[in-house]
Amino acid sequence: MVAAARLSAAGPASAARSTPDFPSFVKPARISVEHLDLAVSSARAPGVLPRNERGGLLVIQTLRRIIMSSIAASPGISGTASALRRLYFVRFAFAIVWALAMFTTASNLGPLVVTLLVLYPLFDVAAAVIDARASRATGSPALLYVNIAVSLITAIGVAIACASGIPAVLRVWGAWAIVAGLVQLIVGVTRRKMGGQWPMIISGAISVLAGASFILGASAANPTLTNAAGYAIPGGIFFLISAFRLGRAAKGN
Repeated sequence: MVAAARLSAAGPASAARSTPDFPSFVKPARISVEHLDLAVSSARAPGVLPRNERGGLLVIQTLRRIIMSSIAASPGISGTASALRRLYFVRFAFAIVWALAMFTTASNLGPLVVTLLVLYPLFDVAAAVIDARASRATGSPALLYVNIAVSLITAIGVAIACASGIPAVLRVWGAWAIVAGLVQLIVGVTRRKMGGQWPMIISGAISVLAGASFILGASAANPTLTNAAGYAIPGGIFFLISAFRLGRAAKGN
């Protein structure tokens, strides 16, 4: 866009010959703040801009404000997206490894299974802490603090429930899945503008449904931890999809 050069060369007479609905110097182009500043200063010169084109000056000034606000917001959004992308890749890898370990040992509540059951919510605490730190530039991490507290309580609750048997573990695990899923869903909705959040929203909704099924399954004749192990796999896949979809936001696009 070469607004200032055109206005200086054409002068008042040229501007008077053109009276479209929008100013003649507004062209579809790659606009920079410098170009807009030049266009505004030139348009304000006496006799340059006809009265019926004065509304276009407001258009240019509005574009300038939008660009400036975007420039101010982009570093925070791209930085958060980049941090979340790395975190989501790690969460995917952990979920798959954890699920495979659980599938091979979930037949009874042995020491390894108890360790894995306590480890999962503790890992979720660490992930939520990293998420909260990365998200401060783009919004309040209050819900993530709720998730941290709930996951800590869950780790303690699962350790205690393991002494009572699989049904008790499934009830604690189910309650955690419901609350954590709701938090994940709401956080995903608030981050929609960042991009890559639909997998998180869907995953949160599935977590709520899975949690309810765990609680109901605890009353079955022969409850098992197999479904709890399988619960981690879809969640990990959704983290992977979201990580890939966050690529553009991480690059500042």
